[in-house]
Amino acid sequence: QVQLVESGGGLVQAGDSLRLSCAASGRTFSSYAMGWFRQAPGKEREFVAAITWSGSNTNYADSVKGRFTISRDNAKNTVYLQMNSLKPEDTAVYYCAGSPVRGLASASTQFYNTWGQGTQVTVSS
Repeated sequence: QVQLVESGGGLVQAGDSLRLSCAASGRTFSSYAMGWFRQAPGKEREFVAAITWSGSNTNYADSVKGRFTISRDNAKNTVYLQMNSLKPEDTAVYYCAGSPVRGLASASTQFYNTWGQGTQVTVSS
């Protein structure tokens, strides 16, 4: 069982970069698969990226492929989302999520049982 806290969001201009962090409390982080999701105003929560417990496999939404990179440092109990070439369409609250099923990098919200409270990313034109 872990608790997740996101950080690193903010207001940036189109084309800029941000790195989001998700810090986990608890000592079972390394056994969790992790994902990033986002929710824009008036829209449903959507998948962004996911990573297996070992970091050996990743999964990305088509809308962010080539721009975003998910990574993790199990020694630091932290998962990251590096976001490059940001677009106004990326504006949303970004959430990290964890699953005890460590071998899959799932795009489904139903796969995850632990969620952070989110961090706001706003990209201006």
